[in-house]
Amino acid sequence: MRHADDNAAIGVGALIIFIAMILVAGIAASVIIQTINNLQQQALITGEQTARDVSTGLRVTHISGHKSGSTIDLMAVYIRPTAGSADIDLTYTYISLSNSDNQVILNFTNSTYASSVSNGLFGTLDDTKITANSFGVLEIRDIDNSSTSSTPVINDDDFFVLLINTTQCFSGLSTRKEVTGKVIPEQGISGVISFTTPSSFVDTIIELQ
Repeated sequence: MRHADDNAAIGVGALIIFIAMILVAGIAASVIIQTINNLQQQALITGEQTARDVSTGLRVTHISGHKSGSTIDLMAVYIRPTAGSADIDLTYTYISLSNSDNQVILNFTNSTYASSVSNGLFGTLDDTKITANSFGVLEIRDIDNSSTSSTPVINDDDFFVLLINTTQCFSGLSTRKEVTGKVIPEQGISGVISFTTPSSFVDTIIELQ
């Protein structure tokens, strides 16, 4: 009888160990499945963000300057969205600009917005309202009329001009001055600003980039 009792005890112990192993394996499998699901969800979110960042953005087509005296007092940056870009709200776009001596960060304010050019590129906006911390917006082409002074949205094949008061930012731009910067949207590709001012200013309107 003692041998039978011993065998029963061993059998119950083995069963307990077996059940414990199944529980541990089940918990481990649950953790692994949950981790895989989290990684998959994070990968989808990252993929969507990456695709949006790659396809969305602004490009600088060219830049003009306005001469006043011996310096360039105003600068017009022509921008368009990149091909296939999502909507870009210029309210959340800023410009980083440097003249090699100083650097400024410019933001949009709705007091410096014009829905059309009525008095020339450099005469439509009141440039005294464009400070060393802000830029103006001129709407050249807005196909779907999505842009307003409160929400200046650029999309599809729109064409806008960002006006910068370089007198406020750098006391004007003199000759042979290297200027670099970026037009940085809330997400996506930034437009590049990079030029050196001419060795002499002859015309009132000067092509810079």
